Amino acid sequence: MQLTATEKIDITNILLMIVSCCVAMVLPFELFLFSYAILGPLHYLTEISWLHDKNYYTKSRYDAIILVVVGLLITVKYFDSFLEIDLPDGFDANLAYIGLLSSIIFVTVKNPYYKIGGIAVLILSSQVSHNYKVFFTIFLPTLIHVYFFTAIFMLYGALKSQSRFGIPSVIAMILCPFALMYIFPDRAFNPPTDYSVGAYQLFKVVNMQWLMHVNDVPLQNDMTAWDKIIFHSKDGILLMRFIAFAYTYHYLNWFSKTKIIQWHNVPKVRFAAVIILWLISVAIYINNYASGLKWLVFLSFLHVLLEFPLNVTSVIGIGNYFKGLMFKSKSAQA
Repeated sequence: MQLTATEKIDITNILLMIVSCCVAMVLPFELFLFSYAILGPLHYLTEISWLHDKNYYTKSRYDAIILVVVGLLITVKYFDSFLEIDLPDGFDANLAYIGLLSSIIFVTVKNPYYKIGGIAVLILSSQVSHNYKVFFTIFLPTLIHVYFFTAIFMLYGALKSQSRFGIPSVIAMILCPFALMYIFPDRAFNPPTDYSVGAYQLFKVVNMQWLMHVNDVPLQNDMTAWDKIIFHSKDGILLMRFIAFAYTYHYLNWFSKTKIIQWHNVPKVRFAAVIILWLISVAIYINNYASGLKWLVFLSFLHVLLEFPLNVTSVIGIGNYFKGLMFKSKSAQA
């Protein structure tokens, strides 16, 4: 059976999912921390560079300026206590709401006056986001970004390419969390090291909110109680398996498709700058994990925001594909 280049990449991705699953099952905290520090920065830098050359999948390249401003403001909110700026509670939820929904406008609306009007409506209605603050501030830039939007991107690519292994790779993506949940569910192969527990303190708000909203874990009185649940309970370990898999495969999926999306085909000066910034970022993470996270917090938020128009484009593309199938079916019946 002759395999196309796309089919070979799809098979590779299925294998990468299996490997990610296996490592996530055995070393969930360590895998996440490694992937986030080593693969993450290179992903941010190369994806932003690639999106720039694709006009950010918006009707106008300048639309992305709004998303950059949103990213800067979210970063200011992140550092508000350090900067001694008293920003209102929920300000970051407002910004994420505007960033996500404005991307729909940027992808679908060309008239600048309609865009301005649409963004004005979003700003005025952004208080609605406070009712879904956990979604917009915790889950959207993390698990929804790395798992749900990755699956959508894969499905869109599979439908476009018609690869024989495209849909199976999407199915594998869906099945992996179930495998992590139901294979050896009562066994923690390697308890997290002291270093891992310390470094992961920066991220555990995601685990806390998921465990409370999905697993119905009661709100704990102190962080020591939360640490026992996150790092040593069954629910905590199973959740961390999923998080480690989702982040690791999100990055690996991006790098595995280099030949297809050609993110490396950029001016040499820009590519060199990307590599230098990546090496500096990794060095900072190795020296001090918290410093690495702070150093890259803007790029981390920014790449999520700049990817929103691509996510919208993927959803629209999937919808158009199935709409086309329905029209073909009706035409055949007629």
